[in-house]
Amino acid sequence: MMPGLTYADLAALAWFALCAGGYSFATRHGLLAAKGMVRAINQQRARWMANMAARENRMVDVQILATLSRGNAFFASTAIFVTGALAALFGNAEELHTLANKVPFLRKTTLFMWQFKIIFLMGVFVMAFFKFAWAFRLSHYTAIMIGATPIASGENREECESHAVNVATLASLVGYHANAGLRAYYYGIAALGWFIHPAVFMLAMLWITAVLYRREYHSRAYRAISAGTL
Repeated sequence: MMPGLTYADLAALAWFALCAGGYSFATRHGLLAAKGMVRAINQQRARWMANMAARENRMVDVQILATLSRGNAFFASTAIFVTGALAALFGNAEELHTLANKVPFLRKTTLFMWQFKIIFLMGVFVMAFFKFAWAFRLSHYTAIMIGATPIASGENREECESHAVNVATLASLVGYHANAGLRAYYYGIAALGWFIHPAVFMLAMLWITAVLYRREYHSRAYRAISAGTL
């Protein structure tokens, strides 16, 4: 076993995998996939692209997509800054470890575990960067697909509707990866509790997952978005 790695730490890591991985699977492939914010917003994307195909001027659609992609670019760049800050902490891990072991409410641990926790956090935010960067790139592909959409008419209506479905599918992938990146931010914040105690980490993970579930399945925003799509 790694120096300083306790059964409590192993339980916290397993709980992290269960909460983050399990919730992601349940919302995409499991029992929660049949409803929720993701499904409702995907239905709205399908309606959006169907309306887009019927319009001759698609500038408003491109502008909406550009606004969304700027948000993904912001979070991707922020993830880089956070990762850089964590790398700086790793470079000074020995001094920080000595200081942290003097703080009464922080759980005393080995230098190796302190470094391991920093690397773990770096991994979470690196994943967030790749998710947001890919969502940003997919936004470009979606804009190109919008530009390639023919104007719906009596002769090519089926072709246009089929193309609009493909654009909506691509836009849904943008949302999926951006959502995964945002969840990585949430769980990364929860992982800060590990520096205090594994139990704090586990409670923070449970709380974050509960907040995500409420927002995606029982919030007023979900009811507003899903109105007329259920």
